[in-house]
Amino acid sequence: MTARSIDGNALSAILRDELAARAAALSARGVTPCLAVILVGEDPASAVYVRNKVAGCEKAGLRSLKDVYPADADPALVMARIAELNADPAVHGILVQLPLPKQFDADAVLEAIAPEKDVDGFHAENVGALMQGNPRFIPCTPYGVMKMLEREKVVLKGAEAVIVGRSNIVGKPMSMLLLAAGCTVTICHSQTRDLAFHTRRADILVAAVGRPKMITGDMIKPGATVIDVGINRLPAEQGGKLCGDVDFESAKEVAGIITPVPGGVGPMTITMLLTNTLESAERALANATGAKA
Repeated sequence: MTARSIDGNALSAILRDELAARAAALSARGVTPCLAVILVGEDPASAVYVRNKVAGCEKAGLRSLKDVYPADADPALVMARIAELNADPAVHGILVQLPLPKQFDADAVLEAIAPEKDVDGFHAENVGALMQGNPRFIPCTPYGVMKMLEREKVVLKGAEAVIVGRSNIVGKPMSMLLLAAGCTVTICHSQTRDLAFHTRRADILVAAVGRPKMITGDMIKPGATVIDVGINRLPAEQGGKLCGDVDFESAKEVAGIITPVPGGVGPMTITMLLTNTLESAERALANATGAKA
């Protein structure tokens, strides 16, 4: 058996066409959805992510603002800019690209973003809303994973879901979304004893630890849905190619459905960022006109 591969690029394209139509409808009512992105430093990966986000906005009919600061920037300067963006009614989403240089308190920066413009879903208020099952914004990567599962008609109610990774960005919000969908959820991490014991029970396995090819085929339940969130670059002596946390070649012979790296979850993350920005703009318009959000 060879697993069916989910094409994140194809699904992302479909969703972005839908977003473009919604953005056009808003523009016809005088509102152009706008995402403001702040980048501090010269980290090459961060620069690529920001460039892709800005390009994604343009293609979907959203407006983007980009502020770039040097690595030695004064945190007070960035915080002042966030305050300006919070107060600007024409800005609907604010994103500060992580990681930040060491002089920054990342938690304080994220908390400075107005919750109603926190399209990454990282503000404590939005995290709490997600925990309560009434999210304002769903963190983009888990949101994209849920869209992929929906598209593939993966049965979630009663399924055993195992998440490898407990980050605030992926692991924890992913667990809340799957739990709300009716899964029995196990979260594994660096202290988990006998990881393979847990992964072999999973009907749905989500790998999000940042360790290349950590999950191998013999750790997967036959027919399972395997979602690989990781993106790693192999050393030059191993070819220097991008790969996920899952050993794709061995896993695809066991799994029923699998996401590749690249071309799987990655494109969906940016698409869901655009979705959150658009939803924020729609809410702002509804509030301004007194309509229901």
